[in-house]
Amino acid sequence: MSASIHGQSPQLSVVVPVHNEEDNVAPLIGEITKALRGHIAFEIVYVDDTSRDATLQRLRELQASVPELRVIRHLSNAGQSTAVRNGVKAARASWIATLDGDGQNDPADIPKLLAQRDAAAAEIKLFAGWRVNRQDSGSKRWASKWANAIRARMLRDDTPDTGCGIKLFERDAFLDLPYFDHMHRYLPALMQRAGWKTVSVPVNHRHRTAGVSKYNNLNRAIVGIRDLRGVAWLIVRSRRTAVEEMVFESKTP
Repeated sequence: MSASIHGQSPQLSVVVPVHNEEDNVAPLIGEITKALRGHIAFEIVYVDDTSRDATLQRLRELQASVPELRVIRHLSNAGQSTAVRNGVKAARASWIATLDGDGQNDPADIPKLLAQRDAAAAEIKLFAGWRVNRQDSGSKRWASKWANAIRARMLRDDTPDTGCGIKLFERDAFLDLPYFDHMHRYLPALMQRAGWKTVSVPVNHRHRTAGVSKYNNLNRAIVGIRDLRGVAWLIVRSRRTAVEEMVFESKTP
């Protein structure tokens, strides 16, 4: 199903991974369409990671009234990074905006990211949201601050907030990155490893109003230590070089 302005192909794909977010689906989609309709040709790609509630049903119902909406369903639970990657692979636009499905990211910030992109140099391929005024619990904010400090020290990615779900990036650059579970938390470092530049953009952050968080501080810490070591290894082992195509003219007899 095509989403466009006057029949254009989408210029932006908004990818939203979800798992058990039945009460957040309709409000968030309404905010996305309000922020983007009339401004850019776009599509919305929801990736349902085997929700056990009515999330998929709500999405199917919304497709009747939201022509921009596409729905992809995982056949087995695979996690947020895989959901983002599958959404990006299915996307038809050359640029991707991502949002968490819990409604804490504000779709009204997407035009701000697009404006930053339009004014930026071509080598900047990722515009990462930066939650300057986080609305999470005190323990979660403390854990995030601690984790960001360790990550910045190890990876030197010059990014104050890699866990923010709202991001804007070039599709081809993303699909060229090494894929692994939880990679969505390390996109700035991975983009920089690939030779691109990244920018952090202050964005709004909101309280969760429905549903429950899928993470806690302990499971984030356990996987985070292992992932940090892996990303650091990837950076150390990275090798890049510019290339040029050689064209040799054949001599005419």
